[in-house]
Amino acid sequence: MKVVILAGGLGTRISEESSIKPKPMVEIGEKPILWHIMKEYSYFGYNEFIICAGYKQHVIKEWFADYFLHNSDITFDYTNGERNIIVHDQYLDKWKVTVVDTGMNTMTGGRIKRVQKYVGDEPFMMTYGDGVCDVDINELVKFHKSHGKIGTLTAVKQDQSKGVLDIGGDNAVRKFREKSHNDGVPINAGYMVLQPEIFDYIEGDDTIFEKEPLEALAEKGELMSYIYNGFWQCMDTKHEKDQLDKMLAENRAPWKRW
Repeated sequence: MKVVILAGGLGTRISEESSIKPKPMVEIGEKPILWHIMKEYSYFGYNEFIICAGYKQHVIKEWFADYFLHNSDITFDYTNGERNIIVHDQYLDKWKVTVVDTGMNTMTGGRIKRVQKYVGDEPFMMTYGDGVCDVDINELVKFHKSHGKIGTLTAVKQDQSKGVLDIGGDNAVRKFREKSHNDGVPINAGYMVLQPEIFDYIEGDDTIFEKEPLEALAEKGELMSYIYNGFWQCMDTKHEKDQLDKMLAENRAPWKRW
């Protein structure tokens, strides 16, 4: 199963760093948060990624192009008047990474629609490139397969509200709405599993995935929630980045299982 990661937004609320790089490339412990998210999925055996890039997409492409340099000791030998590069103790994650330029101003739904040809006609996972979680991906996939609906999203409880969910007793999502102020209600944390039929609900570049597509699924009873009470944290602000950095530095980062 492929993993689609949304990594194309501007990240204006963490402009201290996103002015020079996409938000998913902002580092936690000297590695982009995008890398941390990919390591989470890879831990559970999911190693094929489709990155929906946009703003400063070249930064993501160049980082992966030089990935072996980031993970190896290198000798540059010019003593014979030639350029010889010797790679020592090379380590590479066994990943297949497709980075797609999905446009500068494309909305989230439009970005997903643009990578349809790379996903193919099969179920896939999708998450946002600015949040880490310690959810058991295998259990999430198992839950998705058990109910037979088009979509599953991971729902967590936070004091703030980002993508508020009205969840029924059977874990079906009844309503999906943004930017409410009801503390303690479940919110959309990403970490979704989607059937290929989801592409039929996305019209084009201007489609916001969290609005028309997910609202339509909820109305039809085709969107389920995987209730998760563990760790999830997005990185919207410099303060949140500093929190994640501190967790990693103190060896208490819940998402780091590898």
